[in-house]
Amino acid sequence: MVRPDWSRELPPPSFAAPLSTRYWDDEETDAFSEAYAEVEKEGSRLTFAEPDGGDRAQVLSTHVICRQPGRYIGWPTIVRRANDELVVAFSGDRDSHVCPFGKMQLVRSQDGGKSWSKERTILNGPLDDRDSGLIETTKGTLVASWFTSISFTTDDDYTEHAATVSEQTREKESGHWVHRSTDGGDTWGEKIAVCSSAPHGPIQLADGRLLYVGNGTLDGEPVVVAEESADDGQTWSVISRILVDETIESGIGEPHLVECASGRLVAMFRTRWPSIERRLLFQSESEDGGHTWTPARPTTIFGYPPHLKRLADDRLLLTYGKRIVPQGEFARVSRDEGRTWGEELLLSPDYSMDLGYPASTQLADGTIYTVFYGILPGDEKTSLQGIHWRLR
Repeated sequence: MVRPDWSRELPPPSFAAPLSTRYWDDEETDAFSEAYAEVEKEGSRLTFAEPDGGDRAQVLSTHVICRQPGRYIGWPTIVRRANDELVVAFSGDRDSHVCPFGKMQLVRSQDGGKSWSKERTILNGPLDDRDSGLIETTKGTLVASWFTSISFTTDDDYTEHAATVSEQTREKESGHWVHRSTDGGDTWGEKIAVCSSAPHGPIQLADGRLLYVGNGTLDGEPVVVAEESADDGQTWSVISRILVDETIESGIGEPHLVECASGRLVAMFRTRWPSIERRLLFQSESEDGGHTWTPARPTTIFGYPPHLKRLADDRLLLTYGKRIVPQGEFARVSRDEGRTWGEELLLSPDYSMDLGYPASTQLADGTIYTVFYGILPGDEKTSLQGIHWRLR
């Protein structure tokens, strides 16, 4: 693991905790490291080589993007628009991680992430609206994605509220959705049903198609599928399924993907092994625009969920969170279109288990802005946070 360069010549972080000896050297960290090391020894199926020439992260500044006192915020996605405005979508004004009240909200920055607007609600349905993905297409359209959850109906704290939600509403409103804005997010069209969803939404390919890899249900069966839209997000169709290597007994979920300079597609996934040290990111590739995929297989990267970004120099940036010590937000870089991944770079340490879902964009000057959610010191609920940093 490579720690960031906390240069004294740079502005001090506003919330990142110091890297204390206790944080890095406690018994739980040692126990996990030993178990994880055994996983890494198991052979080429789990091993990605370290490319020559390591990357380093230098944190330039840290920011509290949105704080809603007494309320819970989660699962953000950031997009840098063609006019250089930064927009972050997230699920806000919540009671907690699982509740009936999640809303799709946006905040904006006109100065590269130094300051942010007040949050604005762009969707508030009768169920829990979660996992806000966001992209801007080459036509200037904003496409936001989310899914609705009824998990709150099994929570005793919401028994009375659940009784007010009819079966008809549950059936009609449950699902995976996108909607579009053609005026920069001021107004939004009707929601459009899709087959699947993922925390950070679809991407746009060089050929103009939108491609969305996500979890959903097809013919009554849980699946991971790729959906495409050839009309700027107005209609969608499933073009392929992604399966797990048949030798592996583990499901995959919460994917994200990136298109490489060559046109190769790389998708990564969260997974759940029974043993926590095996909860590695899985990876699959497509060489034909998403119509066929290699079986998803485990990397040696622990954390979840993934966000992938192709940088201006064609390196791939992966960001992810960890909810086991050492907890926090992390990054890795690939210089060969995802065939190998570099050392782990720490962006921000954290002491809470409720954190993560980082997403990144590259600014005009080549620096990177990563957003995530977590609990600020002294707070009981999560906030939306940001890191401005650069690769060295």
